[in-house]
Amino acid sequence: MSSRAMTEPAFLVLTALVDRPRHGYGIVQEVEKLSEGRMRLKVGTLYGVLDRLAADELVSLDREEVLQGRLRRYYRLTEHGVRALDAEAARLAENVRSARDRLRDRHAEGTA
Repeated sequence: MSSRAMTEPAFLVLTALVDRPRHGYGIVQEVEKLSEGRMRLKVGTLYGVLDRLAADELVSLDREEVLQGRLRRYYRLTEHGVRALDAEAARLAENVRSARDRLRDRHAEGTA
């Protein structure tokens, strides 16, 4: 992925894949859990995100299984994906730190 900021869906999909490969519905469920219900990915959105992440070599196909006559594709995080997710988490953390510092300073100025 380039130096541009990651979208929230991409960030959450990568985060969902940190601990193990997952199939599409498993990713949707994990993203909902990670976001505490704030984000509910639709299937079309999920596969659009996965296609972009795969094109950027952040995820790859882990395996395919047929379950009850339906194909399940499992995706895994690549090492490049781990590095990109780590960099984005650090960028977001720095943004949060900056915002909190400014809010703290504003509060301190308002009470002085």
